[in-house]
Amino acid sequence: MKAKQGEEEITNSPTRRTEASRRRDLLIEGLTCWRCEHARRVAHLVDGEAYFEAVAAAIESAESQILMLGWDFHSRVRLRRSSEPDGSTEELAARLDSAVDRNRRLQVYVLGWDFAMIYALEREALPLYRLGLRSRRRVHFHLDDGHPPGASHHQKIVVIDDALAFVGGFDLTSCRWDTREHQAADSRRSDPGFPEYDPFHDVQLAVDGNVARALGELARDRWWRATGERLAAPRAGGDPWPEGLAPDLREVEVGISRTEPSFRDRNEVREVEALHVQSIRAAQRSIYIENQYLTAARIGEVLAERLREADGPEVVIVAPRVCSGWLEESTMGVMRARLLDRLRDADRSGRLRVLYPVVPELGHRTINVHAKVTVVDDRLLRVGSANLSNRSMGLDTECDLAVEAGEDEQTRAAIERFRNDLLGEHLGASAEQVRQTIAAEGSLLAGIEVLRGGPRTLEPVTAELPAWAEELVPETTVFDPEKPVDIETMLASFLPDAVSEEHRPLLWRLGLSVLALALLAIAWRWTPLSDWITPEKMVFLSRWLQQDPAGPLVATGAIAIGSCLMVPVTVMIVTAALVFGWLLGFATALAGALAGTAAGYGIGRLLWRDAIRRLGGRRLNRLSRALARRGVTAVALVRLVPVAPFTVVNLVAGASHIRLRDCLLGTLLGMAPGALALTIFASSARRAILEPGWSTVLSVLVLAGLLWWGFRRLRRHLEGRDASGIRDGDPRSS
Repeated sequence: MKAKQGEEEITNSPTRRTEASRRRDLLIEGLTCWRCEHARRVAHLVDGEAYFEAVAAAIESAESQILMLGWDFHSRVRLRRSSEPDGSTEELAARLDSAVDRNRRLQVYVLGWDFAMIYALEREALPLYRLGLRSRRRVHFHLDDGHPPGASHHQKIVVIDDALAFVGGFDLTSCRWDTREHQAADSRRSDPGFPEYDPFHDVQLAVDGNVARALGELARDRWWRATGERLAAPRAGGDPWPEGLAPDLREVEVGISRTEPSFRDRNEVREVEALHVQSIRAAQRSIYIENQYLTAARIGEVLAERLREADGPEVVIVAPRVCSGWLEESTMGVMRARLLDRLRDADRSGRLRVLYPVVPELGHRTINVHAKVTVVDDRLLRVGSANLSNRSMGLDTECDLAVEAGEDEQTRAAIERFRNDLLGEHLGASAEQVRQTIAAEGSLLAGIEVLRGGPRTLEPVTAELPAWAEELVPETTVFDPEKPVDIETMLASFLPDAVSEEHRPLLWRLGLSVLALALLAIAWRWTPLSDWITPEKMVFLSRWLQQDPAGPLVATGAIAIGSCLMVPVTVMIVTAALVFGWLLGFATALAGALAGTAAGYGIGRLLWRDAIRRLGGRRLNRLSRALARRGVTAVALVRLVPVAPFTVVNLVAGASHIRLRDCLLGTLLGMAPGALALTIFASSARRAILEPGWSTVLSVLVLAGLLWWGFRRLRRHLEGRDASGIRDGDPRSS
């Protein structure tokens, strides 16, 4: 927690300061903000140690109502951490339970995003149970699914008794806590499921007064829209402002800017985007940005306009070195590289710097810059949840807070001090050193260059657009939409504008084929056929294979045929292990999968390749050829991260430009690790059942632990290698 330094210099003449701050040009209600409300105190909470400590203290002081909105929550995230990982009393769920146990009037409402399944492996398996059902009756938890297709609820807000609120980029979940030192190794930087994670940088604002009350109204409205339950405002009580948290600003107006998509009876809200555009256009000397992403087309256009000006402002952007993991790097990372190319082309006077922070001994890893901060001159400070991405401008729900200095010199000084404090953290200097250096050099960029080069420093982001990305990743915002995703429109971007009569038979053939595959998949899963296609019954029916020398060959053919008929390939792999043991079972399963791949590939090539070529038009054929150039990698990644059923991948590969050799090699590389793990584990489990005993059970448990550990290491290695193949590896993000 920060000391009370500089508090005296921001307390003078609150009435004069309030009147001055009301003369604002950028915070316009109904355009760039929803409400502009008074705050008696505002504090900057930089990095997780400060924010988590402040939230813990505020929870302890709550008297009537706690409201929490977030993209993600984890019931076991620890709010306070000693030098070593501590016990469960500091975990979020335990702290909320303790608060309602002490105070019978207290009600807690936690609203999280009903997330897409792509995030399932990164999130707590049962947050509803841990935060809702297992907790006390006055701790209410709900997952909000009231959003259009493709959208997420991304606001990160905590409100205590309508008297104190926190808004920014932090979720109360795993892999967020860190200190401002961002040490390469810190034993406290661990969470359930993540024994270690890379340094994490983020920022939150604490506010009180009328702006906290307005944020309480926003949170209760969100709860009502998600649950149908209207919550009453809390009764006025004490002051939950954490003791020892020194305000950085006093008696100022704070704007609340939102993004909300058009959905049901609610109109679209784009205040976040409007404030970005207005403030960038109003900048005179400098624009300082910290953000996780840089893909928002509209913001890129306005920044490029300012960079083309002969005497425009300097632009400094602090961002991650690369996006997190191979999937984000291959989509959002590519879009960031494209936008950076456009900004660099527009930067005719050398006024743009895009930098990432470095700390000693971190090696190939980097700090995960998750903050969403913008400082324009010494005039505007904004902190919130909105990324500089298209979806944060129009699709996801977002909430930012902003302070406009107006003519108040003390507010201007506080805004400049905040920016210098952030730069000082990244450059290993104090805020005062940063101020003096910038003043001496007469330029923000020149000051940064003087301070760069130490153990803690900022290095240029050298993001370059990979050659394959031009065709593989479309220019359209399929991966980063700014409006609700419309499936028909997305498909239309790949299909020709019109389909002639001669093509209609092809469409019918394609449609009926897809329908047949879907019906087969449904049959294997939800009809009585599912009772037959189980490992146990397949073992019973296949026992004679163990006695026949040709048994493995017959099983290989059966797996190949089954894979063409949408029989779940994992079930067939387990069955092979149970019948033949792990070594022969692994060889049989892999051979059958490869034979099935070849058969499905041939079917797709025979039935669909001509249809795809004739119906898809230039875009789809160009995409197909781009995939072909990365054929082995593309197929291996699809096998490792199954985005479609095994059979469908085979058919699509045959219909595309991918060569059979690449398809088979990619399948081998992608399936071998999983097939080996399945066969070893299934064979060991069978032995434990047939030969019960402590030694057998213990060996199975040890094997399961080794497999779990090995696959965690393998997944991290593969993600790092794949990202480094494009640019250099990068830590996990969220």
